[in-house]
Amino acid sequence: MKTSYPDPFFTPDPQALAASRIADFARRTGKDGGDYGAPHRWSVTDLEGFWGAVWEYFDIDADTPYERVLAEERMPGARWFPGATLNYAHHALRNLDADGAALVALDETGSGYEVTGERLRAQVASVAATLRDCGVGKGDRVAGYLPHTPHAIVAFLATAGLGAVWSVCGQDYAPRAAADRFAQLEPTVLIAADGYLFNGTTHDRRDAVIELARALPSLKATLLVDHVGLPWPPQAAPTLAVPWVDAATRTEELACTPVPFDHPLWVVFSSGTTGLPKGIVHGHGGVLLEHLKTLGLHSDLGPGDRLLWYTTTHWMMWNLVASTLLTLATACTYDGSPAPFAKPDVLWELAARHRVTVFGTSPQYLLGMAKFGIDPSVHDLSSVRVVGCTGSALPASAHPWVRDHVGEHVLLASISGGTDVVSGFAGSAPNTPVWAGELSAPHLGVALAAYDPAGLPVVDQVGELVVTRPMPSMPLHFWNDTDGTRYRDAYFSVYEGAWRHGDWITLTGHGSVIVHGRSDATLNRNGVRLGSADIHDVVERLPEIAEALVIGAEEPDGGYWMPLFVVLASGADLDDALRDRIRDAIRTGASPRHVPDEILEVPAVPHTRTGKKLEVPVKRLLQGAPAGQVVNPAAVDAPDLIDYYARLGDERRKGRTST
Repeated sequence: MKTSYPDPFFTPDPQALAASRIADFARRTGKDGGDYGAPHRWSVTDLEGFWGAVWEYFDIDADTPYERVLAEERMPGARWFPGATLNYAHHALRNLDADGAALVALDETGSGYEVTGERLRAQVASVAATLRDCGVGKGDRVAGYLPHTPHAIVAFLATAGLGAVWSVCGQDYAPRAAADRFAQLEPTVLIAADGYLFNGTTHDRRDAVIELARALPSLKATLLVDHVGLPWPPQAAPTLAVPWVDAATRTEELACTPVPFDHPLWVVFSSGTTGLPKGIVHGHGGVLLEHLKTLGLHSDLGPGDRLLWYTTTHWMMWNLVASTLLTLATACTYDGSPAPFAKPDVLWELAARHRVTVFGTSPQYLLGMAKFGIDPSVHDLSSVRVVGCTGSALPASAHPWVRDHVGEHVLLASISGGTDVVSGFAGSAPNTPVWAGELSAPHLGVALAAYDPAGLPVVDQVGELVVTRPMPSMPLHFWNDTDGTRYRDAYFSVYEGAWRHGDWITLTGHGSVIVHGRSDATLNRNGVRLGSADIHDVVERLPEIAEALVIGAEEPDGGYWMPLFVVLASGADLDDALRDRIRDAIRTGASPRHVPDEILEVPAVPHTRTGKKLEVPVKRLLQGAPAGQVVNPAAVDAPDLIDYYARLGDERRKGRTST
């Protein structure tokens, strides 16, 4: 029987498609089949041809040429572009408009300022010279304890230009949590701000900076950024303390050090929910090509565009925001809450005022806007052509809301990827249709598949997300993983030679991708599996529900307990009528076999500091695992919730024992 598929919710405008960079790329490479399918098939069957074409299309400026695009195709351990030397920072700064805005600094008060290309280059050159004077050279590490402001991008580019290795986290991390990451790297210099803004409050982080610096014995110097206007004490660092105003205002020549294609660019860290965070190392060349492909082809960014994507510096989207410069588009930084009490629509206001063309956010943000009746269309959003969305599965209900409240012309691009590859596996492009609740297609160069338990690819069935051929931005290695054991165990221990990411997906017969949630948080009731995101989607559409978390927990006696935890919206009451509505919504909108055993009101749902729900740790707490073995409190947005859910598990087990 032939499977029928839904009609697309959104189809590309033919004129906009013809003018897009991805269409131009397809024409130049002779892969213009009229749709996305032809270039994608080529990109995953001829890796050398595709990535070589990306190199040529974006005019990569190598100091020494490469010998071959892909010398060894294996996972892990693929060897890309051996012989090539280059520098990421050189490409980010090489063709900036001297008088145009390279960066726009924004915050939750609605204020902002621009950094021209000339000023950015001068600041990077100055900070690089300061770092060099502090003993930073090729391969040394520089750590940033910074909010999402231009200072972080300047510091990163200065570090990269020297061939040193960058790592950054936001200042909402406690000093101990930041030290858990940075101490592994033994950084030579720390760059830190006096504080940050959030929800109407200026958060003073001067004492935290001092504590962090003392926890990093490898430091030779600390650069002190005056961001929120708080005076630094005389002994603000245990080593040499350099004011940012001095570090960034020297007159210096910009010179970037050529490094091998696979020279480390940065270290990004896993959430660290179950132990010491893993340091994931990416290289100059791999990031350069991957981000040019993602931002230049999929997001269609180029001169004249402006990207505003809400992120913190410890989320991988910050790395993509910084890479906006590679495309000659303008990157907007933002310090503050995405929806501050005083002005919950401030991001939309800023997008209108600064003529943003690509606006990025999370599903929770869009759902919150809809739930609380905030209408972005009161602002002139005619410049916005793409709303990007990532961080969790995007429900189908978000698509008509964006159409009605942002604009009919707007492409709502749901993206799924990971810090692990610091990019996307699947998403949209100017030449892809969009089906509500689905990702349009696997990204170019991503050989995506859904595997069943036997390791066979399936279509129109739920399977494990795997990547069957290498990507240039896959990690070089994990930090301090000398024999590669942790790296192999993380991605390659289940399917030989294929990257297993840990998500449940469906590859549909019409080419799209549906993300169902983490495969280790799967709801498996009586052998019928369902992703938790499918439950969260339908429940969180109800106006009385602010957030939901469903858990499927195997019990020692062979039972299976599936509770649904709900955070209620203001004024809502979890009475029998609401419980019935929740059950009906799940029964009709997700699965009649996955109606929860209990619906329990909770004060909050715990998340990682990048906003992901802690499904597996909560499951293990409910099963009785010791909290210290399950989750690192420093990695949780509300650590007190760990004990709360552990007590719920204790009460559950006591109740079962007494009956």
